[in-house]
Amino acid sequence: MRTLYHLWLSPYSRKVRLALQEKGLEFTLKVEKVWERRVEFLAFNPAGQVPVLVEEDGAVIADSTAICEYLEETCPGVPLIGGGPAERAEVRRLVQWFDLKFGREVSTLLTNEKLLRRFLGRGEPDAASIRAALQNIHYHLDYIAWLAERRNWLAGDDFSLADIAAGAHLSCVDYLGDVPWQDHEGAKQWYQRIKSRPSFRPLLADHIPGAPPPRHYADLDF
Repeated sequence: MRTLYHLWLSPYSRKVRLALQEKGLEFTLKVEKVWERRVEFLAFNPAGQVPVLVEEDGAVIADSTAICEYLEETCPGVPLIGGGPAERAEVRRLVQWFDLKFGREVSTLLTNEKLLRRFLGRGEPDAASIRAALQNIHYHLDYIAWLAERRNWLAGDDFSLADIAAGAHLSCVDYLGDVPWQDHEGAKQWYQRIKSRPSFRPLLADHIPGAPPPRHYADLDF
């Protein structure tokens, strides 16, 4: 069976997990503590980052973008980057928005400062970085609501990898209890639809040892 090397609150790992689930593909999960720099893992991905997908035949695909494109080509039965050229371009644009912009401005700041520092023993979180992320998230939630008001899903009529990427990043921040849902009803309604999909259930069951999620995290009617 294929194996996905991941970290619990890596939104990029979660994006691949959701894509695999949506396509109905079986896989096993293996937590990779990337800070340990295991030689065996570095042989899979010299960048030392998750996610990494290892197929049953031994093929190794690293990087969430590469993995998702690979899955689209090898398992096209459930398209996540579908439609015509313009629609596919919009899906990819929004995936990059969340993986790069949201990641840089919100999810990476919060997960690194509030969780990773603790695991690595690097002292107290940087309060300025946390404040910046908590301010930045309002802009992104407004944008999600704006898209959701004008389209059936974020990139258009159909559920796509854009929704998966956004949901993966937000699920990490929500695990930390840092999404101000009460101020963003439109984004909350969209997230409720994502959260209710069967592919999302394994994410909602995640519990990091020593860092449990808030009570509403797994609640579909939060």
